[in-house]
Amino acid sequence: MTNHAAGSIPDAANTLVSENGYYGAYGGSFIPEILVPAFAEISRHFEEIRHDGDFWQRYCALLANYSGRPTPLTYADRLTAHFDRAKIYIKREDLNHTGAHKLNNALGQALLAKRMGKTRIIAETGAGQHGVATATVAAKLGLSATIYMGREDMERQYANVFWMKRLGAEVVGVDYGSQTLKDAINETLRDWVSSFETTHYVLGTASGAHPFPAIVAFFQSIIGVETKDQILQAAGRLPDRVYACVGGGSNALGVFQAFFPHDEVGLVGVEAGGQGRDSSNHAARIAYGEGKPGVAQGYRTMFLQNSDGQMKDTYSIAAGLDYVGVSPILADLSEKGRVRFAAATDAEVVEALQLVMKTEGLIPALESTHAFAGAFQDIAESSKSDIFIINMSGRGDKDIFNIAEGLQDEEWKGFIKRKNSQFEDQSR
Repeated sequence: MTNHAAGSIPDAANTLVSENGYYGAYGGSFIPEILVPAFAEISRHFEEIRHDGDFWQRYCALLANYSGRPTPLTYADRLTAHFDRAKIYIKREDLNHTGAHKLNNALGQALLAKRMGKTRIIAETGAGQHGVATATVAAKLGLSATIYMGREDMERQYANVFWMKRLGAEVVGVDYGSQTLKDAINETLRDWVSSFETTHYVLGTASGAHPFPAIVAFFQSIIGVETKDQILQAAGRLPDRVYACVGGGSNALGVFQAFFPHDEVGLVGVEAGGQGRDSSNHAARIAYGEGKPGVAQGYRTMFLQNSDGQMKDTYSIAAGLDYVGVSPILADLSEKGRVRFAAATDAEVVEALQLVMKTEGLIPALESTHAFAGAFQDIAESSKSDIFIINMSGRGDKDIFNIAEGLQDEEWKGFIKRKNSQFEDQSR
């Protein structure tokens, strides 16, 4: 299979942004004065690489030879037969090196850091996949790395913490607030304020102050470039709908961008419905209509906030979707009606996960399973001539503890108790 993305430089998301970094009413750059030089430097170099064919070719070559791109678009024949409705295709970002789409952006930004002469990269992470990807590219390119992660997320995703450390990164737990992604972002920004002369912040999602949403969307656009080419080869036409989970928005924008010009293709972002609309335990900023425009962490978007403008705590079974804001690009596209938002509850996600595993032999990450659940909500209204594409943004190995808990697996509980007893015996 050829490297479809290497032929030309995609730039779909960057056609939407204004000169001052806004996507409609959202985006912008609300940063402390001390970081103005850092953002000016990043903006200048990003503008250069957007038009640099040699940089893009080097990036694509590393993705092909190191990460294993292009990832396949798999026809889900048994899942399709199960519903007897739309034909379902799955974009397999789980087969990207480190098991998720996150490496696309981490590798691109690490190359950008090298171009700027930086020797250190820092990052925030929720589910841990971006942290692992950042630690991985740091090892590959000879950079030092520090990863910030909320203590709650560290407990939920300790396997990824283990791998980050083994890869040579320093992992710093964040013990305040909700101890999740928003707090990890805040702590990473604090680090960067005092270290930007030698350090680049590899922001993991298409949020934050300009130009970060554009940078992340740019590097993740390779997903959609491949997907569009692959579905045309496989089916001879474009899909009717494309589904992706939405935390911050990087994998969704990655797969959506190639279809922006094609209004006949429905784009559906699926947020974390948690314990449901009537609970306070969710992270559905747009789907439940509870998000309000606000400014935090350097940009303006739809945040879950109370009447005083304070950010609410969020919840999801999937750590990577447990975020209070959403990409300003997606907030704008939602307002314009180009992207529709849905939400999947924890219960729907667990049910969808079991179905995908047993019909297709795939284990999607809990984040990615939200996209499956969103597609399954709609599939009864589809016809056999329709085509759905679901972006499987990552694999579920990292989620084994949470999945076992969600399934109430008694054998797994017994295994954990036995291992705990063994450790206690060894420590005596």
